[in-house]
Amino acid sequence: MLLIKSKFKIAKRLGAQIFEKTQSQKFALSEARMKRPKGRGASDYGKQLLEKQRVRYTYGISEKQLSKYAEAAFEEKDPPTALHQALEMRADSAVYRAGLSPTRRAARQAVSHGHITVNGRRITTPSYRVKVGDVVAVREGSVKSPLFAGLVEAKEENTRAIPQWLSVDLTILKAEVTGVPSYDSVGVGLDYATVFEFYSR
Repeated sequence: MLLIKSKFKIAKRLGAQIFEKTQSQKFALSEARMKRPKGRGASDYGKQLLEKQRVRYTYGISEKQLSKYAEAAFEEKDPPTALHQALEMRADSAVYRAGLSPTRRAARQAVSHGHITVNGRRITTPSYRVKVGDVVAVREGSVKSPLFAGLVEAKEENTRAIPQWLSVDLTILKAEVTGVPSYDSVGVGLDYATVFEFYSR
């Protein structure tokens, strides 16, 4: 698991959207008061490095993992879309996107500790890739775990959008993968083309 010492410090450099905790009005106001140093990350290499780090911290993966994902995606017809789908369809990301965990970090913990099943079988690998037709759910014996406390009751207040490639029923803590994630750099907020530029240096 990627260890994060200071989410606020990292978010100030890479952008508030990479962590759920920094996606707040308080953080935005704090950022607005700060004057960023001119020229920081202005070089092509600097921009590529920052974007690569943004992807890493958004998904909570290691440099080695991202490098492998990028290498595999680069062989596909549409590398940016292939990379996005590989990252989004990780088990931990699917659990987070489905609303079964409040953060990706909590989702990784849930998967690692065996609280999640795919098609009825318990998994413990956050990087496990789900596919169309898979059913992701909280294991029956884990429903009462503090990790999932209040999810059912809070479903009406949850403002996080469920992606179209998932069909979710929070009343039974279950989600079905009904499609694959689509990608556009504006909507996703991550520029994978720049990441590929970094690795192709």
